[in-house]
Amino acid sequence: MISLRDLPLTLRALFSSFLIVMGIGYLMALSYLFLVDVEPHQQAGEGVVQGISEKYHGSTSGTRLEAALTGTMADKLTAEERDQILQWVRSGATAEGYAKIEPILTQKCATCHSVQSGMPILPLTSFEDVQKVTTPDPGVSMLQLARVSHIHLFGISMMFVLTGAIFSLSVTPIWFRVVVLVIPYLAIIMDIGSWWATKYYDPVFAYIVLVGGAFMGLAMACQILVSLWDMWIASLIAPAWTKTKEIRK
Repeated sequence: MISLRDLPLTLRALFSSFLIVMGIGYLMALSYLFLVDVEPHQQAGEGVVQGISEKYHGSTSGTRLEAALTGTMADKLTAEERDQILQWVRSGATAEGYAKIEPILTQKCATCHSVQSGMPILPLTSFEDVQKVTTPDPGVSMLQLARVSHIHLFGISMMFVLTGAIFSLSVTPIWFRVVVLVIPYLAIIMDIGSWWATKYYDPVFAYIVLVGGAFMGLAMACQILVSLWDMWIASLIAPAWTKTKEIRK
């Protein structure tokens, strides 16, 4: 049976380059997740689990506009502009006060949040439009959840097919390889299934989102590191060990 240690230099270089880039890409994805979903909630004094719960299940204590301004859209406005809008929302989001925050929305938000932009997002070009997002945040919609779910299911599954195919050639116990190859797919189902459970059943499933993501990351790290070890380190150590045994004989 062919193993990673027996591969020619060209294939080892190809597989190693791919695994390293995949590892860097995964770290970038974690960084993006932290900046978008974790850090804004930390700044608002919320924990990671609470942030995940509010993202999918929604919040009964805040509005969609507040969630956006303190989350994904926080860097689009200055602190003063953001506070001015938040104050208007928390004071009742009245039509009389809209005139004060309309220039900010027009300058900073309407570029993307308008019918003319052609983007499939809610427009914010009139008081009636803005009024729609000054109600309690219901979390992601079923359409958004379905779109993100199918993208992740297809994309992450294909990613683990490639990294798993390389890892399957490692010189490790067969039971270990099977476990590390299967865990990512169970973690994907656990992770994405928990999005839906958090949204439509109970926010407590936000904890399982974290668990699923952790198992996925550990499996990815294991597949990459073990494969690189086998291709470059173990392939050098093995001949030395063989030579030592022959001398002892």
